[in-house]
Amino acid sequence: MIFGDGIRFRAPERSDLEMFVAWLNDPEVRFGLSLSLPLSMGEEEKWYQSMLERPSAEHPMVIEIQEGETWRPIGNCGFHAIDWRSRSSEVGIFIGEKSLWNQGYGSAAMRLLLKIGFETINLNRIFLRVHADNPRAIRSYEKVGFVHEGGFRQAEFKDGKFIDVLFMSVLRSEWHG
Repeated sequence: MIFGDGIRFRAPERSDLEMFVAWLNDPEVRFGLSLSLPLSMGEEEKWYQSMLERPSAEHPMVIEIQEGETWRPIGNCGFHAIDWRSRSSEVGIFIGEKSLWNQGYGSAAMRLLLKIGFETINLNRIFLRVHADNPRAIRSYEKVGFVHEGGFRQAEFKDGKFIDVLFMSVLRSEWHG
């Protein structure tokens, strides 16, 4: 377990897959993600098996919050395609429990993810992609220190229209962990 400000990260278990499928099949949750089609349990099981074969630093983590004596899963985050030579990685995050949106859990999780990236994995640059039509996510990323690098115009086709994809990053020298 990795503990942060009111949250913790843990490794995903096979028993989490049903919850992941429910979250990712909700159109509002899927809105800011690269997924555009519904996800089956079989596809998620295949994803889980392939995830176990990737390097441990690229395994996603379940985001949990404490409720009394128990911990409740609320989302997922992790590093993708780490470039060890350049010490750079993309990150991804989502809060699947919509009742907990806009309560700071995404920002807390991203702060903890940056801390892990810079202090544990020894990255120099952490970046992400975000849809230009997702201002809530953009504000959250800016709040934890991400800066805009640029974007690709009409880079993705989603829900019947082309949308711009923005790139944002944080460098170790800019991070105020």
